[in-house]
Amino acid sequence: MQNAPVSSLVGEEYEVEVGPVAHGGHCIARTEAGRVLFVRHALPGERVVARVTEGEETSRFLRADAVTVLEASKDRVEAPCPFAGPGKCGGCDWQHAKPGAQRRLKGEVIAEQLQRLAGLTPEEAGWDGTVMPAEGDKLPAGEVPQWRTRVQYAVDTEGHAGLRRHRSHEVEVIDHCMIAAEGVSELGIEKRTWEGMASIEAIAASGSGDRQVVLTPRPGARLPLVELDKPVSVLRVDEKDGGVHRVHGRPFVRERADDRTYRVGNGGFWQVHPQAAQTLMLAVMQGLTPRKGETALDLYCGVGLFAGAIADRVGDQGAVLGIESGKRAVEDARHNLEAYDRVRIEQGKVDQVLPRTRITEVDLIVLDPPRAGAGKQTVKHLATLGARRIAYVACDPAALARDIAYFKEGGYRVRTLRAFDLFPMTHHVECVAILEPVKKDA
Repeated sequence: MQNAPVSSLVGEEYEVEVGPVAHGGHCIARTEAGRVLFVRHALPGERVVARVTEGEETSRFLRADAVTVLEASKDRVEAPCPFAGPGKCGGCDWQHAKPGAQRRLKGEVIAEQLQRLAGLTPEEAGWDGTVMPAEGDKLPAGEVPQWRTRVQYAVDTEGHAGLRRHRSHEVEVIDHCMIAAEGVSELGIEKRTWEGMASIEAIAASGSGDRQVVLTPRPGARLPLVELDKPVSVLRVDEKDGGVHRVHGRPFVRERADDRTYRVGNGGFWQVHPQAAQTLMLAVMQGLTPRKGETALDLYCGVGLFAGAIADRVGDQGAVLGIESGKRAVEDARHNLEAYDRVRIEQGKVDQVLPRTRITEVDLIVLDPPRAGAGKQTVKHLATLGARRIAYVACDPAALARDIAYFKEGGYRVRTLRAFDLFPMTHHVECVAILEPVKKDA
């Protein structure tokens, strides 16, 4: 006996009252029948017509776009970008919201995740509930900060550059990205065709005039002759091993933070917002208050941003160990911090390298894990090292809240939490949580 085919609901429309914001750049609504919708391009309190973009009769929830706004929120504005909206570019989630409303929505998401996953109120987390804009980003409604110093362009089959649509491999061809930094826009990536290319990453270092493009060719394609509007170095991704190789120019860009220059090679990780590295470094140092002679761990250390800042502050009698999985990032970190005799950088995954170090005691820990978080086993290990302060830098509030709960089990509490809007127009937000051991009753 054959099972009846599952009926797709894609394209169905529902008139709904929009409820609270949820993690992921959408709001929650319910149909009259009680079915849950995750609705993009809507704001809490609005009445909209929502068109289903993903889901079937048996789905626990449906994804949808608000295609008609029947009753608008006072926080709504006309999206400044012509490529933002239902079925278009998936890069910006909140172009239709006033800047202050965007930050409030992000704050509500952080608060909800802390409560649901860590059992903490904002007060218990030492957080005043605000999400701070970066310097220079506090603009009137309708204006967009040009903050994105790294843009990953997708290329369609005809060689036109664009950006991916939401939860899709389809390319929305664009002629300009409004949130791209000036250094990216002035390269003119969107003006030319890129035959044979699958993607192009454009990088405009905020700490120098360095410009770089990283090309990923389609299988078997030859690299084009790259002629852009500004001088630029060119790298390519190898289709066999995924490695990044220099074609011409420098294989790295130079960035600045804490009065130090950092080399970032082969399109490696650096904070995307021009103010982010300095903002997060200061938040971490203010939270940790490193003292002369202390020892520290910098986990998921990248090219050594936090390790360098700590090394400056703990002095010649202190020591810092950084752990990073990326081979090129480790090479860069060792180069960037070669002046410090008591800084060591180890390559490998944190959960594998840390136990091998046999470190049993440390004064300070900073961790800046990938979006998925550090995880229970790593947090459990860190909680045994007796650090007087731990700084957790997080780009995902759900992962942060989960790991805070694990730290709680290990005897640590959140002393302070700060949130920064380093990804304007998107749902992403950066947090810095400072943890300390729970005082034992005498």
